[in-house]
Amino acid sequence: MLTKAENDRLTRVGAGTPMGETMRRYWLPALLSWELPEPDGAPVRVRLLGEDLVAFRATDGQVGMLDEFCPHRRASLWLGRNEENGLRCVYHGWKYDVTGRCVEQMNEPRPFCDKIRVTAYPTCELGGIVWTYMGPPEKRPPVPQFEWTQLPESHRTVSKVVQACNWLQALEGGIDTSHFTIMHRALKLNPLQRGTEVDGPGVRGGAPTLEVDITDYGYRYFGIRPQPDGSRYVRGYHFVMPFTQLRPLRPNKDQTHGHYWVPIDDETCMVWNFYSSHDPEPIGERSADSGNGYGSHVDVRNGFRPIRNRTNDWMIDRQMQKTETFTGIDGINQQDRAVQESMGPIVDRTREVLGPADRAIVATRRLLLEAVDTVARGGDPRGTGSSYYELRAGEAVLSTAVDWRRTLMPVMYPQTGGAAPADLSLRAKVYEEAGN
Repeated sequence: MLTKAENDRLTRVGAGTPMGETMRRYWLPALLSWELPEPDGAPVRVRLLGEDLVAFRATDGQVGMLDEFCPHRRASLWLGRNEENGLRCVYHGWKYDVTGRCVEQMNEPRPFCDKIRVTAYPTCELGGIVWTYMGPPEKRPPVPQFEWTQLPESHRTVSKVVQACNWLQALEGGIDTSHFTIMHRALKLNPLQRGTEVDGPGVRGGAPTLEVDITDYGYRYFGIRPQPDGSRYVRGYHFVMPFTQLRPLRPNKDQTHGHYWVPIDDETCMVWNFYSSHDPEPIGERSADSGNGYGSHVDVRNGFRPIRNRTNDWMIDRQMQKTETFTGIDGINQQDRAVQESMGPIVDRTREVLGPADRAIVATRRLLLEAVDTVARGGDPRGTGSSYYELRAGEAVLSTAVDWRRTLMPVMYPQTGGAAPADLSLRAKVYEEAGN
């Protein structure tokens, strides 16, 4: 349980707020590269951390990320002309390059361009995403080179969808491993709606024991479920500060799935979904069956907003709920969004009752509060280095005679053979707070 003051510190992301300043110390996914398909093409509106921005691909291919509003008379630069390595306001012809520098003033007989700048944020492109950094230039971290972003396009895919609630409750829903075999389960084989298989190891197993290891990038965590035959199903994840999860995608496959939960403002976030494969076969398209498919689940023309939403009760089908799936809502990620949005725009965490199954959630809050304090002191929070670059997720069904850590750690840390130190003192504090 958090106090109201702590809840406000973690959920408010505008400029000058504690979490807002902390978020601005990380690279943020801003838009899909295909949203800016060609140089000198149409600009795109972007809203991040409560700021209205506009992105454009300049003539030389660089991506600019500017304050949406021209500093002259505050007209929207989204209306602007993208030409000759700059974005020109259509009102009076003031033009800005990707660094925010004013380079032309068509209406001024004596131009004073050298005195004018529009707020501009640096960008980079990795994994089909345009990322931006909105913090102090001297504190810019290494580019977000997650391992999946380095794979060929045939072995990775990424999508996004707007979620109508605060970023933190969306993230906490995603990192909660105890719900996935309950809320997402199918009620029978081959259901008409997608669900976790009734004969899968998660559904057949008991409630999980959760283990959390604090690391320099965030933490790794494991859900350990006893199986009817006496074996154990172990699922290993990573949480990378401040909003990233890596999870296993398919048993016995070297594939990783993950999310970024990125604040648009205090009451809205963008959920990014990526899939990657280190196996020989391509990853294929996986967005549609999870509830993120464009056209079937997500309205791209309406700003990537979900078709199933609060206004239509997420299209819950009560007959399906009785006979096919646990929720009666079509799409696994859509089920997550429905439950998280049902909590309201920002959860009142002073009224919660947490237990040992919530260790990952407690760990996340502790690390985020720690990061806020670190940034306030001028330090560098966890996850601003490069130690997360080569992480993978893993899962296995193992005999109780087998040391599951010896099996999964090399899978999750392939470049070090499983070596990865943990902060045991903070781990003990998390366990205590989770009602252990």
